[in-house]
Amino acid sequence: MDIKAKIKDVLVQLLKVKPEELKDNINLSDAIGIDSTEMVETLIALDKEFGTKLSPQEVTKFSTINDIEKIIQSKLGK
Repeated sequence: MDIKAKIKDVLVQLLKVKPEELKDNINLSDAIGIDSTEMVETLIALDKEFGTKLSPQEVTKFSTINDIEKIIQSKLGK
């Protein structure tokens, strides 16, 4: 499973959204109503999934799935 697919899987499980709602370039807060608390929960879940340590500052850059993927790729050195 690639990084983007894992991110979507985490979001589907955590936020109880349908996979088809998660388009790569949609703004997560506008499209699915993700709030700051859910973003922190997402950060923790992604840290566990990828074995990374994302900072709260990086969470503020989580606008789209593509943004999240870029940040995780940089943490994984890919």
